[in-house]
Amino acid sequence: MVQQIPVGLSTASVWPLGAGAAFELAADLGYDGVEVMVWADPVSQDVSALRRWSRRTGVPVLSIHSPSLLITQRVWSPDPEVRLRMSVDAAQELGARTVVVHPPFRWQRRYGDAFGDLVDELEEASGIEIAVENMFKVRPPGGSRTARVSAFRPSIDPTDVGFRHYTLDLSHTAAAGMDALALAERMGSGLAHVHLADGTGLPKDEHLVPGRGIEPCAELLEKLVNSDFSGQIVLEINTRRSPSAARRSRDLAESLLFARLHLGQ
Repeated sequence: MVQQIPVGLSTASVWPLGAGAAFELAADLGYDGVEVMVWADPVSQDVSALRRWSRRTGVPVLSIHSPSLLITQRVWSPDPEVRLRMSVDAAQELGARTVVVHPPFRWQRRYGDAFGDLVDELEEASGIEIAVENMFKVRPPGGSRTARVSAFRPSIDPTDVGFRHYTLDLSHTAAAGMDALALAERMGSGLAHVHLADGTGLPKDEHLVPGRGIEPCAELLEKLVNSDFSGQIVLEINTRRSPSAARRSRDLAESLLFARLHLGQ
């Protein structure tokens, strides 16, 4: 029997539209649920509003992406520990099984020192999977075109530390020049969540429709369906330059079709 791995849509995939539009598109296109990216969109920060959208559309919340981006450092709280705790609380209230979080930034020393213990504590207390995501190096201010540094501690690869659960992001592996399949092997049974997207290998986070870049998107999905993977696949693609609503919908439909095809669904 083919393993039915749920395929969700990140609310980030419809930006600059809000989370409500993601619920509607997920329902229209046949996604299994959504991942809520908590950021400037007021609905993404409001558990009651998210619950209403979920009930209205019949689309469940599969996961919560904790506000870990540079632009979300004051969403919910300026304290990253509080933001992570609130993300876990939101996941519990909305019935989501996973919280996606980035590794600490290098300048978040207190948070970084306690991060591993904090993740363990929250997982034990809540039963929520806290899946730490792989990242990529960035160009420093004033740096040369080829200069790249890691903004994360201790590195862009969470397996360097070791966590119970991981998120594998294929746009990030493309930007980092990392071997996505090898990273999946290192994550092993801890691989609980996949951000499915593509990239061309340029050192930037492209989040292309899968199949339009160089990442082994199809190979990874086929590998997962033939393994003990029991996590979730979430499409996190960039549609902000879509010239029309119809084009955005087509790209999201193509992404879902790609995932289902290579998952044997």
